[in-house]
Amino acid sequence: MEITTQMIKELRGATNAPMLDCRKALQEANGDYKKAVDWLREKGMATAAKRSDRDASNGIVEMYSHGGGRVGVMVEVNCETDFVARAEKFRSLAHEIALQIAASSPKYIKADEIPADELEHEASIARARAVEEGKPENVMAKIVEGRVEKYKDEVCLMRQAYIRDDSLTIEQLILQSVAAIGESVIVRRFQRWELGERTKE
Repeated sequence: MEITTQMIKELRGATNAPMLDCRKALQEANGDYKKAVDWLREKGMATAAKRSDRDASNGIVEMYSHGGGRVGVMVEVNCETDFVARAEKFRSLAHEIALQIAASSPKYIKADEIPADELEHEASIARARAVEEGKPENVMAKIVEGRVEKYKDEVCLMRQAYIRDDSLTIEQLILQSVAAIGESVIVRRFQRWELGERTKE
């Protein structure tokens, strides 16, 4: 199948990947747009993995207010250079992450930050629910594990489905951007406030 300039432009517009990579992806996918996007995602992940050990100490503290000031978010997103920190693509990504936090209220960035006792508590709730539902003992462990994983998907920013495209997790969105930006990107920390909520002592 002939790969046209228009096809390459469309793919680049959707993924922010370099033109040559878009051409290669379309060739590999025989012109299939969805397969080409997947190919670029996989390539993006490989690129990100190579870059993840680089120091990322530049970046931005993105602030976002939602619902007429009812929800406020502050998130620190880091990159490697000041040049990238000022780039529109990077700032746009930081804004999208702030929107995600406002909309989906994550508690943690990654699953390894969840305290063990919290996971145990979720597992005991999942087990009690499975017993209540009359699930057989031989599948109980699998059900509990599945529900704990689902809990991690809900409370961890990196594992949440992206609010604009639920076929992507936030981690995949960031990895895709790493491929386009060419630098390591790290969400360092965030805080979310909601009007009227009580802070835990």
